[in-house]
Amino acid sequence: MAETTHESNRRTLTGVVVSDKGDKTIVVSVATLVKHPLFKKYIRRRKKFMAHDPNNDCGIGDTVTIVEHRPMSARKRWHLSKIVEKAV
Repeated sequence: MAETTHESNRRTLTGVVVSDKGDKTIVVSVATLVKHPLFKKYIRRRKKFMAHDPNNDCGIGDTVTIVEHRPMSARKRWHLSKIVEKAV
């Protein structure tokens, strides 16, 4: 059999942890730039995602990368991939 490589189609997002109060759960705020349709000016939009943090490593203010994952609860559909930068 020929060996094949399988690339993942999962989305990855980078954002800042705004809450770590839940057990093994973090809330990540992700900012994106969107161009206004009429004024052609870029606007910063923010959205919050709940992500699974299995070891409770993250703290508020950390910059993290999260990846799509199977649903783990009603609102938690992301998984912590890596901590990019720890907060001071």
